[in-house]
Amino acid sequence: MGVRRQGGLDARVAAMDRWRRAQVLLVVFFVVASVVRAEVYMVLMDGEPVVSYRGTLPGLSATRGLSPRSATFQTSGLQAVRAYSTHLVSQQDKLLESSIGKGAYNKLYSYNYLVNGFAAEMSPEQADILSRTPGVKRVERSRRVKSCTTHSPDYLGLASGLWAQAGGPENAGEGIVIGIVDTGINPEHPSFAASSTKPYGPVSTYLGNCEVHSSFPQGSCNGKIIGAQHFAAAAKSEGAFNTTIDYDSPLDGDGHGSHTASIAAGNHNVPVIVGGVNYGNASGMAPRARIGVYKALYRLFGGFNADVVAAIDKAVQDGVDVLNLSLGPNSPPAETTITFLSIFDLACLAAIKSGVVVIQAAGNGGPYPQTTLSFSPWITTVAAGVDDRSYPNWLNLGNNLRLMGKGLAPATPGDFMNKMVLAADAVTGPINPIYDPSDCQDSTSLDKAMIAGNILICTYSFNFIYGGSTIKRVEETTKNLSAAGFVMVVQSDTAGSRFNPIPITVPGIIITSQNESQILLDYYNKTTLRNVKGQAETFGAEAKIGNGQTAVYSGTSQVVALFSSRGPDIRDFSFNNADVLKPNIMAPGSLIWGAWTPVGIDEPNFLGKDFAMISGTSMATPHIAGIAALLLERNPQWSPAVINSALSTTASVFDKDGNPLQAEHISFGGAAAPGPGTPFDYGSGAVNATAALDPGIVFDAGYDEYIKFICTVPGVEEAAVFNLTGSRCNVSSADLPTDLNTPSITIASLNGTRVVPRTVTSVSNQTETWSIKVSQPEGVSVAVAPQNFTIAPSATQKLVVALTPTVDSPVFTFGEIFLTGSLGHTAHIPISIIQSQVAAR
Repeated sequence: MGVRRQGGLDARVAAMDRWRRAQVLLVVFFVVASVVRAEVYMVLMDGEPVVSYRGTLPGLSATRGLSPRSATFQTSGLQAVRAYSTHLVSQQDKLLESSIGKGAYNKLYSYNYLVNGFAAEMSPEQADILSRTPGVKRVERSRRVKSCTTHSPDYLGLASGLWAQAGGPENAGEGIVIGIVDTGINPEHPSFAASSTKPYGPVSTYLGNCEVHSSFPQGSCNGKIIGAQHFAAAAKSEGAFNTTIDYDSPLDGDGHGSHTASIAAGNHNVPVIVGGVNYGNASGMAPRARIGVYKALYRLFGGFNADVVAAIDKAVQDGVDVLNLSLGPNSPPAETTITFLSIFDLACLAAIKSGVVVIQAAGNGGPYPQTTLSFSPWITTVAAGVDDRSYPNWLNLGNNLRLMGKGLAPATPGDFMNKMVLAADAVTGPINPIYDPSDCQDSTSLDKAMIAGNILICTYSFNFIYGGSTIKRVEETTKNLSAAGFVMVVQSDTAGSRFNPIPITVPGIIITSQNESQILLDYYNKTTLRNVKGQAETFGAEAKIGNGQTAVYSGTSQVVALFSSRGPDIRDFSFNNADVLKPNIMAPGSLIWGAWTPVGIDEPNFLGKDFAMISGTSMATPHIAGIAALLLERNPQWSPAVINSALSTTASVFDKDGNPLQAEHISFGGAAAPGPGTPFDYGSGAVNATAALDPGIVFDAGYDEYIKFICTVPGVEEAAVFNLTGSRCNVSSADLPTDLNTPSITIASLNGTRVVPRTVTSVSNQTETWSIKVSQPEGVSVAVAPQNFTIAPSATQKLVVALTPTVDSPVFTFGEIFLTGSLGHTAHIPISIIQSQVAAR
């Protein structure tokens, strides 16, 4: 039976309202901003980009199909690409000068490889003139974007699976280049060192360069880091870039980029040492893969689309094999209406056309529906899961109660207990107007004589979530006051409180339960003697803090993290649902160890550290990017769609006990709680890296199929498709978006019987017989023909899936098609029905 989600419509309406309010604020901001300065616009022009050019101009040879990985590229191809690129840049400049005048604009980028266009700084009035100029296809305002492992390789079975087949981790990912579009990289980090591994030779198919800057000196690109560039023209034009803290180079001044790069392709067996404590040895998913750095995100403000598109364009032109995009827009694109036709999504489509696998984070807007920030079916969208590793800690009280909490901290020394003092009872000095004394952020307001040798009780207030309070400053206060340790009691344990364990060098613990926090405070108050003024005079409460630096492994399967963005996907800015499954796959994304940069401020608690343990779909995405690199290494002929299919059809939808995957939701009390998951939470399921290498059958699709999909999307005009892509719509009224050959079936509105075609291709080296079974969605009858088929190596088999609603339903319902092969292969296709209505009789 399918699983229903009640209240889905109301939640989607609420999500829509939130998006629209946010967009109104953005519109107001940019209207006001336009009064005082020019703005950055991205412009698409007539004329084929390099990836599509067929050689129609005299003297300019065709460049279509000439990726850096092609054989002819190394001879005449590179010259042809450079010549045609020069022509496109010249045409762009001529159009700008003829339309708005020479010197009346500031051109920031030329886009010529994936799309033909540019980014320029100009006034809204000039942009309007440009939009009406012959030869201009689209003018789109550059919007903001935002950034959305010691245990993961073992948890995902890489050591005995993909690594073993590659000849060990020292060879896993050999020759594959992963392009990291992020905040840059820390080239001095051991996760990216080349000295302790066998020498890295040149990769003839990669053409990227390495910027040299005082903050990114000669030698920073060492073979492991094969190229490094930064893109900040739009950020500078918008006034967001600060040269004193953002580093005008590929250096990572944030931490996020180094973290994602190390998860995807960091060196194997790098000790994770923080505060003198070894938390294990880290490894990237593809430890031998090369890293191409394309810095387009920055401290504090994130980034801008114009810079990100420039980074993507250059990365594909340079010859990366996989693109990791741990980023997404602040909201769906307003100007394009259709989400699949934004300049960002079109650039990603052209990257797919070039054979590059594009992996993007789903976003961190969960657990609410319609919050995914990755829209298009040609992009593999990643949800975040919580794996089985945790760092629990405990507090033993003098009344024989034990309270559980979190804290990567040592225990209080000895077998004895220490007295406890509440920070609010020790306030004597001048109060810092910035911080509440109970938050323990400033030691000067607290009485050292009263606290020394005792355990300090602080409050984990909302300032730790929304303000500037940090655990790092609590640690400093504890040291300054010579306290034996600290305990944090929480004001709230509702969703969003984010009690992530932070490595600290003094005994400390956060009691994450509001109920248990109150138990501690009740015990403290009962044992504290106060005078008539209510001032504490003697303290009777005692406690011992346990050791929270040791990881505990439960052996359980992943659960969708509360913050992970959820489907259904949307096709336009009006939040109409799309016939596309999003997210597509789930990987670990909660409390992930990774490389950091000591100057990184993305997480203030890790300032000055070489490693950080953070959470987000940003962390889940490079897991998939690294695994995709391993699949490409073993199967270089696989297309991006085949890589996505191999990951999706073999993903697990059951936990280790055979029960359906769970997802964290908000309970009636407001706290996070696991409940039944759906494909809108985890896509096709939790990634199974070993099974993905040998999926048996795959669902393939190429550029032409994606164009046909776009042409069938409601609200899309054929003229717009031709104008933006240069491809004509060759479709009939019978063609539907669900015809796209994806390893899933999602129908936004099922009104009567829908026939969905699918084609599988054998990637096995033996003939195999397959049988099909269906888990029926509630209220929908699904029939698949044929129910059995035999397929030879490299052959294809057409399947016909007929879906008929049996009841009217306005809520989500889900099912599954299971395929079982005679050689032991298995595959599955999730079915998601958003609304259904029985056809009128």
